[in-house]
Amino acid sequence: MICSINLFRPSKISRRRSAAAEREMEEQLIQRDGPSKRRWCGGEAAAEAWRIGYVAAPMVAVLMSQFLVQVSSTMVVGHLGELDLAAASIAFSLANVSGFSVLVGMANGLETLCGQAYGAKQYHSLGVYTYRAIFSLLMACLPISLLWASMGKLLQLVGQDPAISQEAERYAIWLIPGLFAYAITQPLMKFLQSQSLILPMLLSSVSTLCLHVLLCWLLVYKSSLHNVGAAVSLSISYWLNVLILILYIRYSDSFRSTRSPITKEAFKGINEFIRVAVPSALMLCLEWWSYELLILLSGLLPNPKLETSVLSICLNSVVLLYCIPCGLGCAASTRVSNELGASNPKGAKLAVRVSMLIAVLEASLVVATLLALRHVLGYAYNNEEEVVNYVYEMVPMVCFSIVTDSIQGILSGVARGSGWQHLGAYVNLGAFYLVGIPVAILLGFALHLRGKGLWMGIVCGSTTQTILLVLITSFINWEHQAKLARERVFHERLPSHNELK
Repeated sequence: MICSINLFRPSKISRRRSAAAEREMEEQLIQRDGPSKRRWCGGEAAAEAWRIGYVAAPMVAVLMSQFLVQVSSTMVVGHLGELDLAAASIAFSLANVSGFSVLVGMANGLETLCGQAYGAKQYHSLGVYTYRAIFSLLMACLPISLLWASMGKLLQLVGQDPAISQEAERYAIWLIPGLFAYAITQPLMKFLQSQSLILPMLLSSVSTLCLHVLLCWLLVYKSSLHNVGAAVSLSISYWLNVLILILYIRYSDSFRSTRSPITKEAFKGINEFIRVAVPSALMLCLEWWSYELLILLSGLLPNPKLETSVLSICLNSVVLLYCIPCGLGCAASTRVSNELGASNPKGAKLAVRVSMLIAVLEASLVVATLLALRHVLGYAYNNEEEVVNYVYEMVPMVCFSIVTDSIQGILSGVARGSGWQHLGAYVNLGAFYLVGIPVAILLGFALHLRGKGLWMGIVCGSTTQTILLVLITSFINWEHQAKLARERVFHERLPSHNELK
């Protein structure tokens, strides 16, 4: 460690000479070969776009596979009857809000820690951070499990039908084993993502999806479990995903330098992980919960079945399409964290710019496709003419959500890669709960715009969120962020800018 500190403390004379020599050489290159330098910059941007696409493309497939595992379970249960579908839908919705979203958000803290450690070539730290995350998430599962085991009583307290409440509780209880598997899967995925190794995740996710569909069908229709069979199949599938990832990491040569045994060191820095994980969880959950609250509010409108059905269709479409900017955001997070850990602020800034350009192009393509298919989109979910026409009217507002989601998905990834999730949490709190939800209530109920008003309110919230994240990212001092990344990785105080002069 002493040697590494000395590397960061060159003498003042050598620093001045090297800085002057670099400036002189750069001026000579610009004067002599300006056009080629511009071509080189364009080539570097293209190379960065390729690196981002290398992570983002398979990551989108991973996220969609995981989303389809959940959707397929609901689709299979939906053919049993209204009671089974209602119970499974309510149980899984509450499970997402109170459990899975929390675990995903906490695991996102590893995008900062593992990503920056990998960029700094501190490969041993990746395993240590991952063990800490797994232990912390497993501990978080204990209170969540108690909450799920009491779901029936809680639902009856808020006025839910007793029959639906009891079935929802049975579903949630059988989902608890899957919760613990999820607590292991998410840190393992971040461990892989930080190294840009997405292929193992893609293989495990697609394999799990293929096996889950068959398993879910067998347990629901060919056993006495009925709707509970969907929960059992989810738990089994989640543990299968864990097993595949662990075996791949254990026996693949790709992890020879980052694979490490469990030691006491992994449990000494739990607080360090919690300081990053809690803001990461708040950043994700505050946004996630606002959309769930939107569905609950739709049930209070006149003709609640129509309003809830249409908003659910719009939300499911947005969630599925959000897999694309979310995958891009994961790639941006990986690239930014790696470059900051490597003390390359210019590389981090370039990754942000290229990611934003890709996000704009992606949003334009998706919006154009959605507008072209707006006449038939409703038929993918329902055959009733009233529902289809309502969805047709909602598509333009859904397109606004897609644009803002595409941009904020990238910027949220930048926040995670840089380590300023606490700012992102404040942004989401203000954007959705001080702007989005109040405006939704005003437009939906006071101005009688119903479901359209509720969705317009959420669009206002996501627009506010995007604007604030753009402003924060624009004023980020990347040199300072690179310094903070090195301090975070090496646990040392590096010389300040003034001390280096």
